Amino acid sequence: MRATTRLTGGLAVVTAALALTACGTTTEADAAKLSDCRTGSLKWTLVLLGEEKGGSRPDARLTAVNEGPDACVFNGYPGIEIHNGKAESVDGAGHGHPASFPLDTKATVAVDLRYTPPGTKGADGWCVRQSEALVRAPHDSHPVVVPVLDRHRKPAVIDACGETLSLAPPHREPAGN
Repeated sequence: MRATTRLTGGLAVVTAALALTACGTTTEADAAKLSDCRTGSLKWTLVLLGEEKGGSRPDARLTAVNEGPDACVFNGYPGIEIHNGKAESVDGAGHGHPASFPLDTKATVAVDLRYTPPGTKGADGWCVRQSEALVRAPHDSHPVVVPVLDRHRKPAVIDACGETLSLAPPHREPAGN
C-alpha cells in the first residue's frame, strides 16, 4: 500500500509560504502561486548504490531535478513501480506523511530506496528484474520510464523481490551532489 499525503486548501499554501520564507527564497504572496511538482517537469534518475556498509541489503536512490521554469512544491512520496512485463511488479511504499517542501528550479529532491534481493530471507518468490522503472511525482498520474543506472551512471538491472520497495521520506539534496 502506497502511503501519501496531500495538504489541502489554505494549509498547503501556509506550509509552503512558511517553508519558502524560512529559506528566504520567496514571499508569502509568491508561495500561494506554487503548484505541486509534476512528473514532466522533473528529470528523474534511479541509481543502484550497492550494499550498505555493515549491511547486506542493497540500496538505491531516486532523484529528480526540477527542470521546470518555476519552483514547485514536492508534496509526498513519489510513485515508483518495477514490472516484469504485465506480470509481477514491485511498488514503492513510504510510511507516514513526509513534509512538503518547495523545490526551486534546478534544485534536486532525493528518495532513498531499500529492497530485498533474491536469495535473502523474506525474498519469497515474487521478484522482478528490470533495467527500468516507472516513476511519477506525488499526486501525478502520468509516469515516465526511468533507466536503472549503477554508481558510475552505466546501465544496470535492479533485481528486487517482495511486493514493495521501502521509500525513505523525500529530502532536498545539496547542490552539486
